[in-house]
Amino acid sequence: MPLKVGDKAPDFTLHDTEKKQRKLSEFLGKKVVVAFFPGAFTGVCTNEMCALRDSFGELGGINTNVVAISVDAPAANKAFAETHRLGFPLLSDYTREVSKQYCGIYPDFGGLPGLTAAKRSVFVLDPSGTVRYAWITENPGTEPNYDEVKKAVASI
Repeated sequence: MPLKVGDKAPDFTLHDTEKKQRKLSEFLGKKVVVAFFPGAFTGVCTNEMCALRDSFGELGGINTNVVAISVDAPAANKAFAETHRLGFPLLSDYTREVSKQYCGIYPDFGGLPGLTAAKRSVFVLDPSGTVRYAWITENPGTEPNYDEVKKAVASI
């Protein structure tokens, strides 16, 4: 079952773009925006990550960490982050276990049998790790409502 508002976000350990293990718990103590995206270097994912990048200063100014997660390998996430100057951690859920736990996965992604990707989703966590906003889409071509995300962050 995907996470919903009021749930405690499960801690996880995933690798960042430098293959360093990162835990959700290290980002808590501040508000946290956790954004799952299907794949680096795809059109909608690029738009979404750049929109989060452009909002990061505003979100960071209100005591907020942003963390993005995809099923891509750390090297692909690193190239994506460098290409688009993303100033927040991109974590690799290459086993898809965290994606399944938080938001689910798209089976046969892009019409390719056997390829799976994290469902595009955004969670806003309060400093203790409780979900205060949850958005998950069945359509990987849909971007989140960034104003809603900002309002959710501001309301904590």
